[in-house]
Amino acid sequence: MSTYTTILCANHSGVTTITLNRPEKRNALSPVMMEELTAALNNSASSAECGVVVLTGAGSAFCAGLDLEHLEAMATKTPEQHHEDSARVAKLFRALYDCPKPTIAAVNGAAIAGGTGLAFICDFTLAVREAKFGYTEVKIGFVPALVSSFLVLQIGEKAARDLLLTGRLFNAQEAHDLGLVNEVVNPDELTEHVRHLTHLLLRNSPESLRATKQLLSEHSRARLDAEIASSMKRNSASRSTADFQEGIRAFLEKRAPVWPSHKTK
Repeated sequence: MSTYTTILCANHSGVTTITLNRPEKRNALSPVMMEELTAALNNSASSAECGVVVLTGAGSAFCAGLDLEHLEAMATKTPEQHHEDSARVAKLFRALYDCPKPTIAAVNGAAIAGGTGLAFICDFTLAVREAKFGYTEVKIGFVPALVSSFLVLQIGEKAARDLLLTGRLFNAQEAHDLGLVNEVVNPDELTEHVRHLTHLLLRNSPESLRATKQLLSEHSRARLDAEIASSMKRNSASRSTADFQEGIRAFLEKRAPVWPSHKTK
C-alpha cells in the first residue's frame, strides 16, 4: 500500500478501508487529501487484493467539506487555478462513482457539502443516527455544481432542488427516507453492519460485480460527461463572484452575509 499524509489505507481480507485522517480538521477536504483519495481509489480499482472499498472518517466527523484554509485562499486565485480546483473535485467524484469495486460509505458523523457528496456517491451508505448532511454551498455564495448531477441521478430533480436550493441540514433518517442512506444504525453497530455488508458482497462473483458496476456507469456516462463539463465551468465562475467573496468572509468571520447581488431594482 502507498504511504499517504491525509488518509489511512489498509487492506484486510479483501476489504480496503480508506479513512479520512484529519480529525483535528473534522476531515475537511484539502487539495492534497482530494488527490490522495483519488489515488487510493484508483489503486483499489486495479488491486487484485481489493474486493470492496470502505470509506470512513477518523474521529467524530466523516467529512466537513472543503478545508477553511483552502476556502480562504480561493479569494486570491486566478480563473485558471479555479478551473484546476474544479477539475480536482470532478476527478475525485468520478473515481468514486466509476470505481469497479463496490464502495461503502461508513458515515460516522457529520458529512457536509463535499463530504455529503462523497457519502452519497458510494454504492452503499451506512450512517449513524447522529450523522448530519447538507449541500450548504448556497449559504456561502457558492454553486453546488459538481454534486448536483449525482444527486439528481439518485433522487430526482424535485427532491434535489429542495436540498440544493435551501442548503439546509438534514439527518440520517431523512437521508434514508430519500433513498440516499441504506441503513441508519447506532454508533456502536456501524462497524458490524459494514462488516456484514462486505461479507455479503465478497461472496459474489468479482467479475459479475465489476461488470455490473461498469454497466451502470456506462448508462450514465454520456450524461455525466456533459453535465460535469458544464458544472466545472459553473463551479469555476462562481468562485469569482462578489457573492462568493462575501460569503467566504462572512463564514470565516462567523456573521450573516450581506449579499452584493441582493439589490433593490
